Amino acid sequence: MKKYIIQRIVFMIFTLFTLATLMFFMFRLLPGDPTMTVVSPALNPETQEAMRRQFGLDKPLYEQYIVYLKNTVRLDFGFSFQHSRRVSEMISGRMSNTLVLMLTGLILSYLVGILLGAFIAWKRGGKLEIAVVIISTAFQSAPIFWLGMLALQLLSVKLALFPIGHIVTPGVHRTSSLSMYLSLDFLHHLALPLIVTTLYHTCFPLLTMRSSMLEVFGEDFIELCKMKGLSAKKIMYNHAMRNSLLPIATTIPLIAGWAVAGSVVIETVFSWPGLGLLMVEGVRRNDYPVVQASFLLIAVLTIVGNFITDLLYGLLDPRVVYD
Repeated sequence: MKKYIIQRIVFMIFTLFTLATLMFFMFRLLPGDPTMTVVSPALNPETQEAMRRQFGLDKPLYEQYIVYLKNTVRLDFGFSFQHSRRVSEMISGRMSNTLVLMLTGLILSYLVGILLGAFIAWKRGGKLEIAVVIISTAFQSAPIFWLGMLALQLLSVKLALFPIGHIVTPGVHRTSSLSMYLSLDFLHHLALPLIVTTLYHTCFPLLTMRSSMLEVFGEDFIELCKMKGLSAKKIMYNHAMRNSLLPIATTIPLIAGWAVAGSVVIETVFSWPGLGLLMVEGVRRNDYPVVQASFLLIAVLTIVGNFITDLLYGLLDPRVVYD
């Protein structure tokens, strides 16, 4: 087990190094001059050169790369070209908004998926099972930006039930992030993107739970429970569901990483000021430090999610052996 963990950690470090290197050179190959966002052509040449030195843009590419790697190891992502603020401060302010939306959506989708998946597995073969599987698969198959735009058109524009976007009503100020997150105005803005996120992610835990339950129903201990005269409700909740949760539990960290990575689309559609929208804004303005830090953070969450998933499988299922 220790050997496997060490190997995985080394592999994770190598993967992150490769991703960081690719991101550094990839963004510099994109068309557009990032210095135009911070260095105005109207300034005199001396001032322009001083500003390039301030952001390290006057150095050769290989020197910028070395500085970039050193700063990344120290978790120093530099200053934003566009906002002249520390990237770490910008990300920390946006990351909490992303986590509130995505983690809440994942929790709801797993709760709904587990309960509904177990129920349709118990009532397998009926019209309800077919309808639930078709509807959940349709939501999963549809592009999430299309679902978001459809929800905005129907529920915000046509019916005026929810705000069109943003995180709070313009002009409403809160003394702290906690007071904002607990306000009714924030919950009203959260509702629609949360509904779309939940519907989109429910299919995976639902179908996984259904398949796992169907496998458990064929086990000998289920027949033994029936022979003992236990009620159908007890067999389902106390025995079948408990033994069907292993595949669900091990997918949560992995899906959480994917959800944060997919936050770019949902945040752009709903103008939600999170990490995904910050990354889109950085790409539009060639703001390298912001985009590099955002991509790297999402990569870390995804890779760590995979790592935790592998460890959970071994901890929850003793039959799994690590080589």
